[in-house]
Amino acid sequence: MQYFLSLGSNLGDKRDNLLRALDALKEARVKVLGASSVYHTQPVGDTTQPWFFNQVIEVDTGLSPNELLALAKKVERNLGRRPARKSGPRTIDIDILLAGDRIIVTTRLIIPHPRMAERNFVLIPLKEIAPQTVHPVLGVDVEELSCRSGDRSLVRKIKPRRSGDRLLTTKKKGSAARRGEGE
Repeated sequence: MQYFLSLGSNLGDKRDNLLRALDALKEARVKVLGASSVYHTQPVGDTTQPWFFNQVIEVDTGLSPNELLALAKKVERNLGRRPARKSGPRTIDIDILLAGDRIIVTTRLIIPHPRMAERNFVLIPLKEIAPQTVHPVLGVDVEELSCRSGDRSLVRKIKPRRSGDRLLTTKKKGSAARRGEGE
């Protein structure tokens, strides 16, 4: 099954935390099909905490949504995430945004992610790699969700450190022009 995941970090070496999360997912046989650029993003909610690095990836795996959630939580723990206040600082955060066109509502998991349509730090990277993907509940594509978003938090694309930087940024062919990216 194909999924879109959001990765975020605002503690420690944020760039390295994203890379380590990607590596851990790949080691668990999660195939990365595409990845957005990495973005420097203003925190939402508790705005006193450090800014985040965020990235969205498209993956394919034989894992069920609940199994992928369990893997994401295991990766977070292994990379040093500890239980803390909601929306607080974290070494790594891995959220399942979409699972194909499935709608899942359980006590442990809601897909599509319930706040994805309200968050620029999700919408802008997702739009970069999948602008025509339709939100299965709202019935509109990511491009349109991004245009409708009332979120005014800042989201700035980060350039790779140097040629050959190991950050995974692969864009799907035919991706549309992007809006809302700064330096």
